[in-house]
Amino acid sequence: MPQRSGAHQLSRAPPPGASSIERHMVGMAIRKAHAEWKGALRDGIGEVALGSGSYKGPFSFKSRFENGTGTNPEELIGAAHAGCFTMALSAMLTQAGHPPTLLSTDAAVHIDKVGDGFEITQIELTTQGQVPGIDAATFQKFAEDAKNGCPVSKALAGTKISLVAKFV
Repeated sequence: MPQRSGAHQLSRAPPPGASSIERHMVGMAIRKAHAEWKGALRDGIGEVALGSGSYKGPFSFKSRFENGTGTNPEELIGAAHAGCFTMALSAMLTQAGHPPTLLSTDAAVHIDKVGDGFEITQIELTTQGQVPGIDAATFQKFAEDAKNGCPVSKALAGTKISLVAKFV
């Protein structure tokens, strides 16, 4: 598989009135990934690689639609969504003066047969948090805001996204 660059820097100025996080994010990278597939759908084999080089591994029909070895696009979307949501929640809590001690998030991505094809029909985020200085209702509000505001949630806006937030 050819080696691919993980990021390209952008040069742009922060918008007027940008928060400290938005000012820090100026010049964010463009993230890349690569996939190859060899063979027919059911008996072929693919490989995905992250541009950063931190992951490279197989995927197949069986790893996607059955219980075969390897990863699949839905699992990768789940990891991206859980990571993005958790970072957004941490940023919001920290900006409000309540840096979390611990946040832990799972994402369950549902792929279902719809008509003649398949669709990602739902993503269930389940998060737990230890955050000094707030109560469960406040944690729930921050978690909802993070679910609605994280970039991956926005990118997946056509998919039903549910949230269960447990304050520990």
